[in-house]
Amino acid sequence: MTGLKGKVAIVTGGTRDIGRSCSIKLAEAGAKVVANYYNNKAAGEETVAAIEKIGGQAILVKGDMTLKADVDNLVAETRKAFGDNIDVLVNNVGGLVARKTLSEMDEDFLNSVMSLNLNSTFLATQAVVPYMPHGSAIVNLASLAGRDGGGGGASAYSASKAAVMTFTRSMAKELGPQGIRVNALCPGMIDTTFHDKFTPDAVRKNVEASVPLRRQGHPDDCADTVVYLASDAASYITGANLDINGGMFFS
Repeated sequence: MTGLKGKVAIVTGGTRDIGRSCSIKLAEAGAKVVANYYNNKAAGEETVAAIEKIGGQAILVKGDMTLKADVDNLVAETRKAFGDNIDVLVNNVGGLVARKTLSEMDEDFLNSVMSLNLNSTFLATQAVVPYMPHGSAIVNLASLAGRDGGGGGASAYSASKAAVMTFTRSMAKELGPQGIRVNALCPGMIDTTFHDKFTPDAVRKNVEASVPLRRQGHPDDCADTVVYLASDAASYITGANLDINGGMFFS
């Protein structure tokens, strides 16, 4: 697929799991990719190498997407490398941080989770939009947890992802007149280090056995949808929160 040939795409958290798949798939589609990372430079270099191996162009930019200065630097480095226009933004940064019940959480924990998932999406969107031409696209990573409340101890994460879903709809309305489409993905059980860390193997096996497609998702399942939403093939889709869960949950 070469539907994004010559376009410039930023992927926050773009160097492992879903983010890495998005970076590589966007490059396969012809985009020049800016892959952001925070603390794992080796993973970032592996991602850029994978893109260069298939003949793509990519740069690696370190930054904490909850800090405006770092977000602004990401945009500056993108423009320095590939010019003023930024055609695609994938807001992939986010995470659960820890599973905590209501009694175990404090305000600092809640704020940190909201900042990681919602503020990062807001800051990157605000910084990139001024450089997005008509026909550009933003794809946010929300979660099935934003629809169903998530598993045990995931209330802060679920609330933050629900906020991402609503922010997506709001931005679709606000930015639509500028020709910028904004959509989000709501992944279910995807085989990533997120679930390696936070979801017991027994739970994952139960999910595999219960979903209609009888498997966990792969990061590429999300990335393929990101590429579609970023392309002109999805030119009349905006404000959508797409389920990618193998039939685990029907919204």
